[in-house]
Amino acid sequence: MADALRRLGHDVQPFEWHRYVGVGPDAGLSAGGVLRRAQNKYLVGPLVRRINADLLAMVAAARPDLLFVYRGTHVTRGTLEAIRRATPGTRLVGYNNDDPFAPGQASWPWRHFIGAIPAYDRMLAYRAHNLQEYAARGARATGLLLPWFVPSVHRPMTLTEDECRRYTCDAVFVGHYEEDGRLEALDALVRAGIRVRVYGPPTGFPGHDWHGPLSRTPALGPLMPVHMIWDEDYARALSASRVGLCFLSKRNRDQYTRRCFEIPATGTLLMSEYSAELAGLYREGTDAEFFRTPGELVEKVRFYLDRPDARNAVASSGRERVHRDGHDVDSRMRTMLAELERA
Repeated sequence: MADALRRLGHDVQPFEWHRYVGVGPDAGLSAGGVLRRAQNKYLVGPLVRRINADLLAMVAAARPDLLFVYRGTHVTRGTLEAIRRATPGTRLVGYNNDDPFAPGQASWPWRHFIGAIPAYDRMLAYRAHNLQEYAARGARATGLLLPWFVPSVHRPMTLTEDECRRYTCDAVFVGHYEEDGRLEALDALVRAGIRVRVYGPPTGFPGHDWHGPLSRTPALGPLMPVHMIWDEDYARALSASRVGLCFLSKRNRDQYTRRCFEIPATGTLLMSEYSAELAGLYREGTDAEFFRTPGELVEKVRFYLDRPDARNAVASSGRERVHRDGHDVDSRMRTMLAELERA
């Protein structure tokens, strides 16, 4: 987002609170690291107070036209109200890619975020169904900001022989584990003889990692070990696969995800779980493919594996569509700013 806004001619000053808590694999090994992780998880203590104090100080000094808070789980209502007093000309906009209102979501990780909703000038939702939920919790105004792809990252990649050996497969999924049917879908693919690769959180991410579910599913055990991939490695894995899989999180009540735009952008056929929203973005069988059951998924993957010309035609049309319809990050930011300016 920051890079896109700069390309559009704006000055951007980032404030990244993950730097306060540490994000590396060894961040939690020391006593200090354990303490930071605990404060970050439960959103209490001097670390959270320092994040809020430093954010207030930065905004008060910079006096920006816009403060955009992305997933502000650490930012309190008191901080936003203090910012409004310190720099009344700054518009406060909040956004969250997760769904804090979904049934089954724990309330404590979202208490600061939800409590601060009335302090923002506008809350932007990732999903349309969150608009009413923001309004019910005191949002002054709401809007919708869909996810996007980044053209410099999500693009067709030319692979070396080593990268082909590492990534090539029939179908790939990159993302977290969730008990929402994705394991059963992958199991059906593997049992049908389709070569599958999975990338995502390894062990140590409770509720999201693949290690336990895969180890308990005989056909999927060979997919282990699973590890994360990012940026260009993510694009390489998609480019090396004949089909890119997309599952819709039930935990977040998703009707689309970032992958719905990132996969076609790499020139790979998008094979996504069906939703009415996605059917409005892509023509089924022309720009992308959808499945409703594991059986339909297997049938459609087999169809496109046997028909490379049809597969390439859908993949090419999908890539043209995401660019033509403005699902890239620069277009999203341009639209967002225009809507905020009109408001």
